[in-house]
Amino acid sequence: MGIDLQLHDGRPHWPSRRSKRKPTLIRQSFEHGEALAELIAKLPVNTSGKLWMVDPYNDTAFDGQVAEAALREIPDLLDRCTEDAQVQAVQDLAAYLKDCAATPGSYLIFVGD
Repeated sequence: MGIDLQLHDGRPHWPSRRSKRKPTLIRQSFEHGEALAELIAKLPVNTSGKLWMVDPYNDTAFDGQVAEAALREIPDLLDRCTEDAQVQAVQDLAAYLKDCAATPGSYLIFVGD
């Protein structure tokens, strides 16, 4: 199980959607998927946070506003880290959340297994 990250300049289109414009993949990360999935799976559910909503088995999309809100959860997530791989995963996630929040119209996609 792992969660990969993809930053797109627009909302990715699912097969049932029709649009003339295809969003462009800005960048992606496959490096820390396992560690990120471990941490997110341990988050308490039904809280005011956003990261607990990430599904490790399906894709989850965050727009810029949700990404900005999720950035506030990074310090708590870092406190939960028990190994270097997890710290690197959270730092990678933080960079993607910041870029999504700073790029109008962009979406951060959590690609689950």
